Amino acid sequence: MKNIERTSLEQFYKEVVQLTGKDLHEILPQDISKEIGHFNVFDIFETIKEAKHRKTMPYNRRTYYKISLIRGKNKAEYADKVIEIQNNALLFATPKIPYHWVPQDENQSGTFCVFTEDFMIKNKSGVVLDELPIFQSGGIPIFELTDEVADEIAATFHKMKKEIASDYTFKYDLLRNYVLELIHYGQKLQPVTSTATTQNASDRVLSLFVELLERQFPIESTSQKLNLRTAKDYAERLAVHVNHLNKILKENTGKTTTDIISGRIIQEAKILLKQTNWNISEIAFSLGFEEVAHFSNFFKKHTDMTPLSFRS
Repeated sequence: MKNIERTSLEQFYKEVVQLTGKDLHEILPQDISKEIGHFNVFDIFETIKEAKHRKTMPYNRRTYYKISLIRGKNKAEYADKVIEIQNNALLFATPKIPYHWVPQDENQSGTFCVFTEDFMIKNKSGVVLDELPIFQSGGIPIFELTDEVADEIAATFHKMKKEIASDYTFKYDLLRNYVLELIHYGQKLQPVTSTATTQNASDRVLSLFVELLERQFPIESTSQKLNLRTAKDYAERLAVHVNHLNKILKENTGKTTTDIISGRIIQEAKILLKQTNWNISEIAFSLGFEEVAHFSNFFKKHTDMTPLSFRS
């Protein structure tokens, strides 16, 4: 049975070794340790110059985070969206959402960095990546850039490359700051409502709701099943009245609790339909539907397509 594969850092480095022809010790930072977490930075051209011989590039859930400055004509394919990139783009990749990146011409350049959650947690600010707006689900964090803005971001990546090769004792603290600089740059490109701070009780409820929702994903086996399916389920877990929860979410997101839950389930359903060979009943069960017909009606209501027609 085909499950969605997860690309680990070890698999990522095996691929980089194959694409660059370098030995692993030449690629890995020499002084990084498990206590630090993982971080590295690469030139895009060097890592894809041999990839043009492939018909496809990986479409997997990665176990690491990635920020890319992409310069060239490309296409980013998600489960239910295809984004055409004509020139420059800043892309944020999270382990939650798989994507398929396809170069569209030979003129590819740019830089990307990969890092683990452990690497950022070492920051004294205690950054939790999945609590940042840029890495939360519900949007596609990829932004087209002007040449001027792309040059500014390229300067930050240049500082990363220079620093990772240095002997500075606290270089990884500095590199964390550069990662945060890129994250904040991306968040400024999102709508203002996406960067609201969590200071009051309502915002705390919103933050906890999102955490509860995302904790149930990704679905990675047919034995996994959603435990929380309705607005009432979440309200009970948060110890608030369902009307109060709905009011908070409506005021902060413009959507009802049910809309948000349904949207996230549909997003996962599309991924499972496209990226596994599970039958429809297995997908329905994993997403909390006891009857296939209920799942099919739910999917068609939100997409105007049946699960089978979407899969084909």
